[in-house]
Amino acid sequence: MHPMLNIAVRAARNAGQVIVKGFANPDNVETRQKGQSDFVTNVDLDAENAVVNTIRKSYPEHSIIGEECGELAGSNPDYQWIIDPLDGTTNFMKGIPHFAVSIALRVKGRTEQAVVYDPIRDELFTASRGAGAQLNGYRIRTGKAKDLSNTVLATGFPFKQKHQADAYLAMFKDMFIQCADVRRAGAASLDLAYVAAGRVDGYWELGLKPWDFAAGSLIAREAGAIVTDFIGGHNYEHSGNVVCANPKVLKAMLSSIREHLPESLAK
Repeated sequence: MHPMLNIAVRAARNAGQVIVKGFANPDNVETRQKGQSDFVTNVDLDAENAVVNTIRKSYPEHSIIGEECGELAGSNPDYQWIIDPLDGTTNFMKGIPHFAVSIALRVKGRTEQAVVYDPIRDELFTASRGAGAQLNGYRIRTGKAKDLSNTVLATGFPFKQKHQADAYLAMFKDMFIQCADVRRAGAASLDLAYVAAGRVDGYWELGLKPWDFAAGSLIAREAGAIVTDFIGGHNYEHSGNVVCANPKVLKAMLSSIREHLPESLAK
């Protein structure tokens, strides 16, 4: 395992211990609202501290961008860690056991290492650029579906962009009619990891932040999936509009999305 991936795994497991302890003691969880339909708990913050402290212990000169801490500048800007200490906070708050720690390392703007860790199931998804993706040390590959028929897709509702509901629901209806079923589980990093593992055949969501998809997108790509924006380009890192699947399923998903794509999402 690459030394920096090893540190990312250690950081994810340390955060996972904090999260599992908090999940087992819900009376000790304190919640506040950051914005509309956007929450943070003391466990998010404690888990983020665990990740930051683990990374800083080995790489004090690296920069860190986190959902809660913002940007922590380091003396070497070529190395940038992008972290979501608790992806799926709403699930966590409600006692739904589906959430993850997401950690990615970008080197000179390119994602090189990635970890998505589900502490409840003790499932560790990892990837190093060019070296494939793994789940608990075993190689994983995306599914082999050739079109949308009989596929199971994953998505996320645009709860922070409800003004896009009509366009999103039109896309949803189009794909739902063609596929076998759709899942909406509530953690983008795990949706992407599940595409990588072949558990779902494709995934799409709009309005994500870099910490939502930085790790999961590398894991998916290393497992054979393609990740694009809603028009099939590579602007998803800026727009936050993400589609992920194997090449043939992706083509079918993009065809459905384009049919209902308003100008505001065509980027």
